[in-house]
Amino acid sequence: MGLYYSPGKEAFRQIRKAEYVDKSGMISFVNSRINVPKKFICFTRARRFGKSYAVKMLCAYYDYSCDSGELFQDLKIAGDGSYKTHLNQYHVIYIDITWFISQLLSQGKSIDQIVLLMQSQVIEELASDYPQVKGGTDLPTALFQITEATGRQFVFLIDEWDAIFREAADNSLVKEQYLNLLRGLFKSPVTSRAIAVAYMTGILPIKKYGKQSALTDVLELTMVNPGNLACYVGFTEDEVKALCKEHELNYEDMKRWYDGYSFDDSGSVYNPNSVMEAISMRNYDTYWANTETYESLKSYIEEDFDGIQSALKSMLSGQDVPVNIRKFQNDMSILKNRDDVFTLLIHLGYLAYDRNTKTVRIPNEEIRQEFITAIEDSEKHVELARLIVRSRQLLKDTLAMREDAVAEAIESVHQSSAAPLFYNNEQALRSVVRTAYMVCIDEYAEIQELPTGHGYADLVYLPRAGSPLPVLLIELKWNESDDGAIAQIKDRKYPKQLENLRHDILLVGINYSENDPNKKHTCKIEKQTIQNR
Repeated sequence: MGLYYSPGKEAFRQIRKAEYVDKSGMISFVNSRINVPKKFICFTRARRFGKSYAVKMLCAYYDYSCDSGELFQDLKIAGDGSYKTHLNQYHVIYIDITWFISQLLSQGKSIDQIVLLMQSQVIEELASDYPQVKGGTDLPTALFQITEATGRQFVFLIDEWDAIFREAADNSLVKEQYLNLLRGLFKSPVTSRAIAVAYMTGILPIKKYGKQSALTDVLELTMVNPGNLACYVGFTEDEVKALCKEHELNYEDMKRWYDGYSFDDSGSVYNPNSVMEAISMRNYDTYWANTETYESLKSYIEEDFDGIQSALKSMLSGQDVPVNIRKFQNDMSILKNRDDVFTLLIHLGYLAYDRNTKTVRIPNEEIRQEFITAIEDSEKHVELARLIVRSRQLLKDTLAMREDAVAEAIESVHQSSAAPLFYNNEQALRSVVRTAYMVCIDEYAEIQELPTGHGYADLVYLPRAGSPLPVLLIELKWNESDDGAIAQIKDRKYPKQLENLRHDILLVGINYSENDPNKKHTCKIEKQTIQNR
């Protein structure tokens, strides 16, 4: 067993000793790529989403130097037709780029040397077992010589493949040397015979030069489009429900905190690290965010591009924001506009992308809290930080039924956030109110235009399960009156639809008079107490 060659099964054995959610079905997909034209896979996703677990699983499954059948016999892959065909049948080379960089730097060596040293150390391990690998042999040739001598192909595994692009973001020479090594491995007629399949994982997709990927023969699966591997991005809804049932945890709370990534082929996908930490601690918190300082998020949202602050304001209030992901170069050092920043944040897991609507959103409560922390400590988002503070106060004033304070707060947000062209617009007022009440998402679920049987309620905020807070039912009026808004709520019997929740209900009527020279907003609040709660 070596560091890079024939790593064996021990790492996966240790994983199996702990509670393990069966993701072995991914092996079937990798098996299907063995010795086909596109047999080089790059499956990227956010940190702490199980990338290293998957690579260690593949090591144990393919490595011919060990017998790992007992680790897989109770997993899904054991029932697959390809299971026995490929179990422990290949030379395996496994390189963890992050580990290699840390070892390099701890020895006082420059990252400029990484590509040369990486090749030489792997070749040194190979040469210790295969004397035909001579000094001065390059890595692709060494793999070919061993395959010719043994009749056994290689499975090539790279964990954190993009770490060089993250750690040496401004070092164009090292990045080019690294890409040339990968081209030599994955685009060479020599290694096409030696490598049965290659699997790389990391955070960033393969760097683009212009419109083309630097490695055109690689099958890329990402947080934007994970394809057939969507259900392996993280934990699926069924897997999380089963975990919550087993550990007697509230599934709805788990969903609010860690769900939010959704793909056509898998539905909802959850952050695996945070789910398991919540189970271990029996508490919902920002576990994933705490694995890395929020300074990284802060630095990206402070990029000096137009539209970032207004988009953050919309996303914090629960709205989706359009994004163009196609021009991003998959390089952290090349950010040209707001769309590049948001596309990077998709790959980092801070934003969720909807391929159908081409929009992004903050996926869940954990990430939302991370955004708020970064904004509140930002020197470039002072206005947005103040809005968060005002929103917290607005919720307090609403719950205390301080009508004048609520009207003043809505008016302040309206004047500061709506462009003059759209100021006198009903849709603008709805957006303003949602923005003003952005912190409600911490305690409430928002419903727009709740059907009542007699029309629609403009905005309804339903308290989370177990919360003592009242329902907020908000009706908006334009050039009418706040009394008229309350009257409409009563006439249409909106509260009747909410009585089964057994919460008190605050009826909130908000009116804006377009012709008022002072652009005056008014508010009326009434409370309906539900009996026998």
